[in-house]
Amino acid sequence: MRLRTLPLSVAGVLLGLMLACADYQVPVSVIVLTVTTAVFLQILSNVSNELGDALSGTDGDLRQGPDYPLMQGKLSVRDFKTMIWIYAVCSCVSGLILVRVSFGTFFSLESLMLIILGAMAISSAMRYTLGSSPYGYKGLGDLYVFLFFGLVSVLGSYFVAAHTVKTWLLFLPAVSIGTFSMGVLNVNNMRDMNTDAATRKTIPVRIGLHKAKIYQTILILCGWSAMVLYSAFRFFDPFHYLFLLSLPLFLVHLLQVWKSEGSKLDRALPLLSISTLLFSILSGLGYLIYLF
Repeated sequence: MRLRTLPLSVAGVLLGLMLACADYQVPVSVIVLTVTTAVFLQILSNVSNELGDALSGTDGDLRQGPDYPLMQGKLSVRDFKTMIWIYAVCSCVSGLILVRVSFGTFFSLESLMLIILGAMAISSAMRYTLGSSPYGYKGLGDLYVFLFFGLVSVLGSYFVAAHTVKTWLLFLPAVSIGTFSMGVLNVNNMRDMNTDAATRKTIPVRIGLHKAKIYQTILILCGWSAMVLYSAFRFFDPFHYLFLLSLPLFLVHLLQVWKSEGSKLDRALPLLSISTLLFSILSGLGYLIYLF
């Protein structure tokens, strides 16, 4: 399930839910179901990604990252196909229950829009490296991550909880989580540049390692700038800047990225994932704190 990626999957959802809770009363059941659905989608994406990479030959003996069960022979292709179906069904069931609990019906415009969006998320999670034309091998993974881990995750969870999007400014926190999530993918792609070159046209493969590190720095700066702008445009309160406490972790991450290459880049990946989750929690807490 690649557990170290799961903090990233819930970071945007938690931020969207916490911001919604600061503005409206949100049932606990909606919060639990939203997080559960996000986790199922992330696991579905991880399992599909491992199978796709194995079938395409991307994950071979020269791979720089951690060994996975399919590579080690601990699980078979059939096992992975079974898991994909299981997690796809879990994502569908959890998502449909969420829509029903939150909106009370499947047949309102909002419900139908969310069901369609959920179907797109499931399809995208599976087609990253699977299918006849996987978009992950065409350098489009960054766009997918920004859309689903950023915009859909933050704005979608806010909308499910609040049934509205209170202000266009909520786009800014979504940009923050989206760009940090792109950063996690970029670190993964920088680490695997040598093995990806033959099958994937990822951004690091296209622009080279040095420019990919510059790209990584820009992503982190954009994420931080967006949240600072959001806090500046909302009414001033020092607690709205609680997320600044996570800044040292992001600086350590960038230092690791600039000092490392190959397999040594792997340590920068979970650090950014955890840092993004902490950033998300602190950002949301800054708006929730007066409710306690």
